Amino acid sequence: MNVPAGSPFDLENDAAWQHWRAAKLASRPASLGEMRVHLEDPCNPAAQELENLTATARLHNWVLFDTDPAAMPDESCLKQLCERLGLVNLDRNLRADDSGISSIEVREQQGTTYIPYTDRQLSWHTDGYYNDSDRQVHGWALYCVRQAAEGGESQLMDHELLYLMMRDADPAMVRALMQPDAMTIPANREEDGEIRPDHSGPVFSVDDDGHLHMRYSARQRNIVWKDDAGTRKARDFITALLRDETAPIYTYRLRPGEGVISNNILHRRNSFTDGDTPDLKRLVWRARFHDRIDSTATTME
Repeated sequence: MNVPAGSPFDLENDAAWQHWRAAKLASRPASLGEMRVHLEDPCNPAAQELENLTATARLHNWVLFDTDPAAMPDESCLKQLCERLGLVNLDRNLRADDSGISSIEVREQQGTTYIPYTDRQLSWHTDGYYNDSDRQVHGWALYCVRQAAEGGESQLMDHELLYLMMRDADPAMVRALMQPDAMTIPANREEDGEIRPDHSGPVFSVDDDGHLHMRYSARQRNIVWKDDAGTRKARDFITALLRDETAPIYTYRLRPGEGVISNNILHRRNSFTDGDTPDLKRLVWRARFHDRIDSTATTME
């Protein structure tokens, strides 16, 4: 895999790696509060609010925001907020609304059952891991319109920290996951034909601007990992780390008026139970993008 010159993600460039590693560890937040940005008008955020959002994402690849729920009246407002952050190229995935944004809630489904639209737990993943290499998801936003009566907590982890911990443990595992056929997602077929063909690709890759990208799913079915010792070791390392109570993982239950915007970090969702009244039936808007949040370039000095 081609890695831009000077990149800290070049396994042969130890000086750049050590510089980036030290800065990354030094910037780790002490609490979830450091990740939070309040927005008075999310449809038209102030310059300082935008700076706070991008500064937080620049360090951690994600940011938690909150606003008055009445200030986010519809999906178009979330779309406007994302556009101000450079997230403009929507991934209009299957079952998205006409706007390109998905309403994630329990619903009846015909044909294949997609887990996000149920009350079941979602395992660890990055978004769009099944997309072709030219349609990878590099950013996403979630916004909570309604909470469930119980459950539905999210867990989040900066993929750069996972990479850092893996490289510290054994750089050979990183090399294995950079292979172009490290992880394959078989074709998605329904009764009326093929929706998506097989797609093979690396778990870790580096784009032309030097950003680290990760495609991953903890799913146990409909996934094929490369059958070599390095890939197996790396896969098992990720599985163990994501179960480690000391790992830098944040657990949080989004409340109405709160959301997360990220450079496609690792995340999962707990199962939940909806209530009997409409206000206790979980609804989250999700927008996926082929862009990253603006002004989050990796420093490669």
